Formats: sequence, structure tokens, C-alpha cells
Amino acid sequence: MMKDQLRDFIDRISDTHHVSDNDVEMLQGEILRDGITSRLEVESLLALDRVVTAAENWGAALTKLIVDYVVWSRAPHGAVSNDDAFWLATLLEIGGPSPNAMNIAYAMLDEAGHVDVALLDFIMRGRQQARLSQIAA
Repeated sequence: MMKDQLRDFIDRISDTHHVSDNDVEMLQGEILRDGITSRLEVESLLALDRVVTAAENWGAALTKLIVDYVVWSRAPHGAVSNDDAFWLATLLEIGGPSPNAMNIAYAMLDEAGHVDVALLDFIMRGRQQARLSQIAA
């Protein structure tokens, strides 16, 4: 289930195609002040991230919200389970590993005591794709 305020936020940002500094402050301070509470909310925010331009602080805010949810709100606390790693890696892979997607994956590594191999595989694929892009350029 998704909070009505978050649904309204996503609808508004989808219309404007831009996340401003004020939008980020509202998201963190009001709409998700207690954090993300469901996979649907993560999925919706990541889908939004793929289709908007954003203020510089958006990526850091998105990363913190998702890491806090996956690492600290879900069991086992302080770790990324196989199920969560596979789910998250699949989400982050959609449309290719964007800078925010890679930052989220790396932040999981930094924050969690254990990260399942599915997320590590995503990171390796993202790094390989970045190298290939540099070679082709």
C-alpha cells in the first residue's frame, strides 16, 4: 500500500517531469518523514527517478530512503537478504544501471553487514557496462 501523500507527490512530479529542492525537502520532511514502508513505494520512486530531471539532492535523498528501508526496516536488520537483493537488483537494472541506481547499490554495500550476491552481480554488470561505454566513446 502507498500513502496518499506519496501518490499525490508522484503524480505531480510525473506531470512536471522535475524534482526540485523543495520537492525533496517535502518528501523527506513531511511525506516520508518516517521512511518508506513498502516495496510498492520503492518501486514507484525508482520508476519516477527514471523519467524525471532532478535537483542535485534528489539522488542522495532517494538513496537514503531506499537504503534505510531495505537495510534497517526489513528483516534481517542490517543485512540485505537474497529475496530483497534479487528484487532490488531487478528494479535497479530496469533501463540500465543509472547513476542513482549504482549509488543505491553501493550504499547498500556500505551500510549493510551482509549483502546477497544478487546485488553484487548488479554492481559488476553496471561497472562492466560503464567500461564498455567508455571504450565505445
